[in-house]
Amino acid sequence: MRTIPLPQTIVDALAAHLQAFPAGDDGLVFTRPSGRPWKRSAFSEHWTKAREATGSPPSVTIHSLRHYYASLLIRHGESVKVVQSRLGHATAAETLDTYSHLRPDSEDRARAAVDAVLGAEDGLRTSATRCQIGAGQRVWCG
Repeated sequence: MRTIPLPQTIVDALAAHLQAFPAGDDGLVFTRPSGRPWKRSAFSEHWTKAREATGSPPSVTIHSLRHYYASLLIRHGESVKVVQSRLGHATAAETLDTYSHLRPDSEDRARAAVDAVLGAEDGLRTSATRCQIGAGQRVWCG
């Protein structure tokens, strides 16, 4: 089990849900009609029905929501350690191995950070400029 800090949007939605469907005596919030916890197989059946009702393709799985959540955090600049914690990954390396492809703008941000400190004054470079150091320490940019 892990504790996940909830954003206000989720707190509000959960409060509305609890108004309509109070938690059981055992504190469970989302239960089967019998009040018992959901089994994964039963939940999967309901997920499939909900997915089909939206017209989403079969490739959209409950696990897709996990990846969506991770990509949302990464896109908004959350640290690898926070994403690791939220997803329950054993190591930050696992998180990086899984989601590093979602950081395509990292090179641009890295260049901008150096330019901000050292001051790029020539204005000739663009975000697409790439430089390579070759044999004999020759530098090619373009």
